[in-house]
Amino acid sequence: MQTAMEGTAQIESSPVPAVPPVPKWNLAVLIAFRLVFAYQVLYSFPFPLSFLPKADKIFGWYETLFTKLTVWSGTHILHLQQPVSYTVSGSGDSLFSWVQNFTQLWLAVVVVVIWSVADRKRRNYQYLHEWLWLYVRVVLGATLMTYGAAKVIKTQFPDLFLWRLLEPYGDSSPMGLLWTFMGYSKMYNLFTGLVEFAGGALLFVPRLSALGALVSMGAMTQVFILNMSYDVPVKLYSFNLLLMGVFLMSREWRRMLDVFLLNRPAAPVIHPPLFQRRWLNVGLLALQILLLCYFGGTSLYSNQQRFKESGDGSPKPALYGVYSVDEMSVDGQARPPLFTDATRWRRMIFDRYTSIGLFPAEGPVQRFSGKLDEAKKTLELTRRGDKTWKASFTLDRPSPTIITLNGEMDGKKIQAKLRLLDVKTFPLNERGFHWINEFPFNR
Repeated sequence: MQTAMEGTAQIESSPVPAVPPVPKWNLAVLIAFRLVFAYQVLYSFPFPLSFLPKADKIFGWYETLFTKLTVWSGTHILHLQQPVSYTVSGSGDSLFSWVQNFTQLWLAVVVVVIWSVADRKRRNYQYLHEWLWLYVRVVLGATLMTYGAAKVIKTQFPDLFLWRLLEPYGDSSPMGLLWTFMGYSKMYNLFTGLVEFAGGALLFVPRLSALGALVSMGAMTQVFILNMSYDVPVKLYSFNLLLMGVFLMSREWRRMLDVFLLNRPAAPVIHPPLFQRRWLNVGLLALQILLLCYFGGTSLYSNQQRFKESGDGSPKPALYGVYSVDEMSVDGQARPPLFTDATRWRRMIFDRYTSIGLFPAEGPVQRFSGKLDEAKKTLELTRRGDKTWKASFTLDRPSPTIITLNGEMDGKKIQAKLRLLDVKTFPLNERGFHWINEFPFNR
């Protein structure tokens, strides 16, 4: 009878299946692989090590170095007149982002030149290609599951705000129009989210990675086209994610050509094992499954918490509703409700989360973040993108439908009386879905 120790020794020493020898790559393929490898690592590193505890301290030097290289590239290589600096703006298409991506590209070219000279006798990069294939799968898979979870739980595109429903259609930006389109439909959010989440999850399973790459590439193609069509400032990032999908599918194009166009059998793709010992390969597979569970689970959990605490699942504020500004004075002078007076408020909206919309008599809606203290009866407004701007009011509510405000805004003393409106239902919210339509309901 075989003992447990003998069995373990046999597993550790058992050879892996033989892999057919790989022919010598031509020079163009060698250089192309070096460029793809260097660029992908420079673009994605330090992921996934960035999830380790205190990773910001461990890899802070790397981020600092790249920031300095980006600024240097903008000044000395591109000779930009505008200074390049990193600011948190929520845009992935900032000048800094473009110059940073350019810096990663020219650094990759430098790496290729040095690598090609130092390793000029190399026949192929069979095993390094497998490691890169694994790394890109994890990067793209984790990213797609993160974005997919934000659509499945519906935190990326929240339900429509009151100010959006009352805003003139033509005042929407292209990006705002897309967010309205996506935010309206829970079903379309669920569908696109499941496609992204499933595509990312499949990438973590080696035998299913080809299907995952195909689904992911299709999902990212749609995302990239939407970003290009609606001027969403994530064009650069989504294009890089699309390139990752193209790279993962590059080893499948010949098989797809055989099946879909040439109508002939497709030979299987054989992946050489990354380790000589079988238990190490099994351990690597187990690690990928653990990463799948980690990224998938944390993405769904964090979005669910966000949905309940600050998303569509959070309670509505006490003053939620649309208010008509019946009376208003600026610096002690009464302002009649004239449509030519840009300083006269027409409506004020207390929306979900901390959002407040202000409709002047003339001009587009102004959006603020509000902080209401019901105990002290105070209301503070802050403006997006301007941390120094503030407006403070005392608030009184003599009846459930009446609010009075008294405070200062833009250096002017403001007094206003607001009346809660019984807002009519909106067809966009009330129409719903119909299997049978005798006539198109197109308004």
